[in-house]
Amino acid sequence: MTTLQRKDRLRERLGTGANAFANHPFRWAFVATLGVLAALVIAAAVAGIGTVVFSVFAAAFITLGLDPLVRWFERRGMKRGGAILTVNLLFVLVIVGMLSLVLPLVIGQAVAFVNGLPAMLADLRAEDWFQQASSGSGGLLTNIYSGVVDFLTNPATWTGIGGGLLQVGVAVISAISTATFIFILTIYFTATLDSSKAAIYTLVSASHRERVVGLAERIMQNIGRYLSGMVVLAFLNATFSLILLTLVGNPFALVISVSAFFITLIPLIGTVLTTAFMTILTLFVSPTAALVVLIAMLIYMQIEAYILTPRVMSKAVNVPGSIVLIAALAGGTLAGLPGALVAIPVAAGILLILKEVVIPAKALS
Repeated sequence: MTTLQRKDRLRERLGTGANAFANHPFRWAFVATLGVLAALVIAAAVAGIGTVVFSVFAAAFITLGLDPLVRWFERRGMKRGGAILTVNLLFVLVIVGMLSLVLPLVIGQAVAFVNGLPAMLADLRAEDWFQQASSGSGGLLTNIYSGVVDFLTNPATWTGIGGGLLQVGVAVISAISTATFIFILTIYFTATLDSSKAAIYTLVSASHRERVVGLAERIMQNIGRYLSGMVVLAFLNATFSLILLTLVGNPFALVISVSAFFITLIPLIGTVLTTAFMTILTLFVSPTAALVVLIAMLIYMQIEAYILTPRVMSKAVNVPGSIVLIAALAGGTLAGLPGALVAIPVAAGILLILKEVVIPAKALS
């Protein structure tokens, strides 16, 4: 069928629809109202199971992040089943190790930091360099200090943030159950990834299946490479932060480094936020230690930007910087850190579809 014939058939269908609407307006209005109500019911149902939907998508993205590791073992001569079993065992060992070894230390340091914060703030104000800096700024530094102390010591602040102890406890229990569900789903998805993709591909018509499969595989490979690359870069950043903070004598090096790992996952600005966060907290040790941390992190940022990132992300998604920033902000606004993390590979997938499908179709029309 030629393009002209398609356009004629489309005009015929539109004309038929317009005549039907003119002859039976109330019927069409009733049908449209039912469609709107059905859409609202579906939206309400999806919102009601939002946690489940989030867990499924989170497990799917983690699975795509683990898939490059599975294929790495396959390239080393390991069979698919053995590679999946090995990756799942490593995944379980990492989670169990974090829960049994790292988590108690992090919680201990976090509790010690919160309990010791008032004393550290008082010691900070008594420092000679703080008094000199406050005098040099015309009292501005003292006013900022007083505002921060009032904010941190006001019980209403923590009540407003936490929503009360009961809600905090409920939130913690909900987070633990969601994390457990994601953990189990990830193991299952990793083991059944190829068969699940094959089953989904059968839903695509045979005439378009080859092209759809090719695009889908490229998008999923980009997502997996990006996620695994971001985790590697965040781990390197957290390791460097732990060594640096330990050397300058920061007593809360571990909890700060674990926080840095998650902050660094934020694209573009993660390392900058980590540097500012670490420098400010190291002021409690000494200004010299904070200056050392700042200089070392600035040097590390250059190494990360020009050496580590090109090597780790060489085969990952290629998205312009402006799109990265817009996607990260939009994803973070909609779903927090997980949204910011997955927004960039999703944007890369959209760009790939535009490049491979939409633009060629427009060129032929």
